[in-house]
Amino acid sequence: MWLLFAILSSIFAALTSILAKVGIDKVHSNLATAIRTAVVLVMAWGMVFLTNTQSGIMQINKKSWLFLILSGIATGASWLCYYKALQIGEVSKVVPIDKLSVVITLILAFIFLHETFTIKSIIGCILIGAGTLLMVL
Repeated sequence: MWLLFAILSSIFAALTSILAKVGIDKVHSNLATAIRTAVVLVMAWGMVFLTNTQSGIMQINKKSWLFLILSGIATGASWLCYYKALQIGEVSKVVPIDKLSVVITLILAFIFLHETFTIKSIIGCILIGAGTLLMVL
């Protein structure tokens, strides 16, 4: 089931880039990000209430709160930078660079989460990096 959600995530992420590029025409990138974030906020809380999981908020411990808040700050910073890059750059160049996050995530997962770095993941990181260079040069 995780694979289905991961594939859907990639499809929606692709649509996000195209829709955002069209939507930010003559709109400041920070305002566009705020509008997008408001929509995401409504959708996320809608899903919480639709699935009746709002009562779980009381069971969240301090560590989880801290890391969820830090993750939200990182997401916000990422979105603000992404929209600014989309506004002044070409989607076909911005998106590959943004997807270098895959390589950075694997490295950080290895360092901080002690996840295994295999030959396949090393080769994948090299190929993603090389592919990004080919697409933006």
